[in-house]
Amino acid sequence: MNNSKKKTRHFIRLLSTIVLILSLVFVYFLVVNLDIVDNPNALQELIGKDIALGALLFFSLQVIQVLIAPVPGGVMTVVGILAFGPVLGFLLDYLGILLGSWLLFRLVKTYGRSAIHLMISEEILSHYEEHFFGNYFRRLFIIVMLSPIGPADITVMLAGLSKMTDKQLMIILAICRPVSIISYSIFWIYGGHWLEQFVPF
Repeated sequence: MNNSKKKTRHFIRLLSTIVLILSLVFVYFLVVNLDIVDNPNALQELIGKDIALGALLFFSLQVIQVLIAPVPGGVMTVVGILAFGPVLGFLLDYLGILLGSWLLFRLVKTYGRSAIHLMISEEILSHYEEHFFGNYFRRLFIIVMLSPIGPADITVMLAGLSKMTDKQLMIILAICRPVSIISYSIFWIYGGHWLEQFVPF
């Protein structure tokens, strides 16, 4: 790998780390300082008229986190639901993930493996290709898109290397991603309360 690609990959990793840290700090602020689980309107009351700007900024971050593969998308998904409520939060998560996934897909379709190498190494890419590519790739792709914990962004990259079309990609994402978004958010937001009923803390 030449120096230019190395610098780009280091920059992407640094940016992904910063986004991840900011997301975790924001989640801590929402849960601990605002107690947003029991008071869902707390953040909206805090930001008041700037909720439109906040929603736009969050939507942009959701798109960016899809394009930067090392960022765990689930963290941003929970932030959206906590910050903007179940309806607006879901829409921002859903539309941001759809746009980000399509952009990532087109990036790989246009530039091939070199685009993926800016985010993950050839060793990691080869590992996923070995386990995912084959006659059952589309079925595996659907399963990953439905799963709340699957390697969704990397699988979208693999789809960019496959014969999958834009239309096929978007139909699968439009149907499957709501399942993963809702299930992941419900588990992390309300899972603690459910566990308290069975396990004393």
